[in-house]
Amino acid sequence: MHYLSFEKPVEALVASANALREGGNDEAEAAMLDERARRQLVDIYARLTPWQRTQVARHPARPHFDHLVQGLFDDFMPLGGDRRFGDDRAIMGGFARFEGRRVMVIGHAKGEDTASRLTHNFGMARPEGYRKAIRLMDLADRFGLPVITLVDTPGAFPGVDAEARGQAEAIARCTERCLSLGVPLVAVIVGEGGSGGAVALSSANRVLMLEHAIYSVISPEGCASILWRGSDRAPDAAEAMKITAADLLRLGVIHRIVYEPVGGAHRDHDEAIRRLLLALRSELDGLVCQTPDDLRAERSAFFDQLGNL
Repeated sequence: MHYLSFEKPVEALVASANALREGGNDEAEAAMLDERARRQLVDIYARLTPWQRTQVARHPARPHFDHLVQGLFDDFMPLGGDRRFGDDRAIMGGFARFEGRRVMVIGHAKGEDTASRLTHNFGMARPEGYRKAIRLMDLADRFGLPVITLVDTPGAFPGVDAEARGQAEAIARCTERCLSLGVPLVAVIVGEGGSGGAVALSSANRVLMLEHAIYSVISPEGCASILWRGSDRAPDAAEAMKITAADLLRLGVIHRIVYEPVGGAHRDHDEAIRRLLLALRSELDGLVCQTPDDLRAERSAFFDQLGNL
């Protein structure tokens, strides 16, 4: 287990308990330390700061696209390519079944080790990734399939090659396609929801966030570098930007929080996925009976009201 800096008291208790067991000492004392560690974890996660939540959202063991697809869907059939330039593996997608219902799944893929993170470019998509997403949404609209997006990106790739191929236009077109869909669209911010790279897959009928995910126009480090000329003020930026699920629900930017197991989704993938499945079931059941015009109107009304506080 990779412990974050603010989890060090828990790490120390767990290490002591494990040392007792390995030395063949009193199991009762080891169990007592385990219980103290559990209570300590509950206490820490009950009062996380926005910057600490940012660290949880970026935890390397957090469930990513492959984990979520395997846990939530059956018969996943990946589709590739934008039919213009190439296949960007920072965004993955394809046909699947959600509790027997045919759906289209699209999401950012970050990878799990060095090789796969390089393959998926750490979830930072180029224009062809967003154009692939548009192509898959077109297919979903044609066949009347609900769309589920799994958002987890620091932001769209800022490289010269991406800009040369029309990064801003691709993001705008992808956002526009989300808004124009005649089928239900449910977006889930599962880790990082960074800037336009996240909005391009999040302009949905329902926007859900996992409890310790973040969603913002810029990273805390980027914001701090602009405002204070240094990333060391990132904790202050995270606080000021209101990037947590609780803040965004209060501000009306998202519709629902999906609460995570104690200590974050990275500690219990199965339970985190079970809770997300229940939330997706509830949201889809309420959307599939609506007409295409109603779905578009609902989407437009939600995003039109943002900022009217």
